[in-house]
Amino acid sequence: MSRRPLLYTLILLMVFLWSGNYIAAKFALREFPPLLLCGLRMILAGAFLWPVYVWERRKRIEPWMPNEIAVLVGLGLFGVTLNQVFFVLGLSRTSVAHSAIIIGLIPILVLLVAAGMRMEKLTARKISGMLVALAGLVVLRAWPTGHESGSGATALGDFIIFLAGLTFALFTVFGKKVTHRHTAVQVNTFAYVTGALALSPATIWGMRRFPVASVSAGAWLALVYMALFSSVVAYLIYYHALTHIAASRLSAFSYLQPVVATLMAVPTLGEPITVPLLAGGAVIFAGVWMTERG
Repeated sequence: MSRRPLLYTLILLMVFLWSGNYIAAKFALREFPPLLLCGLRMILAGAFLWPVYVWERRKRIEPWMPNEIAVLVGLGLFGVTLNQVFFVLGLSRTSVAHSAIIIGLIPILVLLVAAGMRMEKLTARKISGMLVALAGLVVLRAWPTGHESGSGATALGDFIIFLAGLTFALFTVFGKKVTHRHTAVQVNTFAYVTGALALSPATIWGMRRFPVASVSAGAWLALVYMALFSSVVAYLIYYHALTHIAASRLSAFSYLQPVVATLMAVPTLGEPITVPLLAGGAVIFAGVWMTERG
């Protein structure tokens, strides 16, 4: 297989792995409490990333500056830890489809945070795209149907997922300067290890009260999937792809993730595909597309 087809095969695998993260989290949440699941995922992700970090540091030694360490600690606590906590808590209260669509708003959230930091300018087209995406959210939540209870989607869960997207946007913007000197593997390893340490009191307390022996093999496999494939393998593919194709072209593949995640949730979780879901999702991603090209 030549280099270009192999690259796009890896990108499609990345989309599949990130889409599968929603399904794995839903299965894990059937047996793990949300906060304990977050803590264990952070610990495992940090453990999986550490060998990659050590191997990479052997080839490129770039000293950490004191101010960079302080920034990374903050990013680990607020950008990664809160992101993971909000994602799992939100997903426990809403559907896979709603979660994937709302997470798709991240490009708009990144733009808003960057504009607030005076790193980006808001154009009329970008603002119009944001308003269209907001209208899509209204359609997604305000169009009443008889299927909301069947989908497991709640307004609170959707809002918490939105907070997960916002914290990731903050991580993206505030971590930009650090990633100019250090690779994404180094930054993510530092963030996950910091997050694991921050959640360690809750994780230890939760493990003491949790009947570990009663957890099924399927739930443990779901946890490992979340930590290894979505937190490590998919990100390594993402940053590898960035070195070969433009970021705008790579970001176009993000539109596939809500579609793939939703289609995966139908047979595995029995989530329904409703008219508000299709209409709201279409309007939201039209708004995101307008914003990215404004």
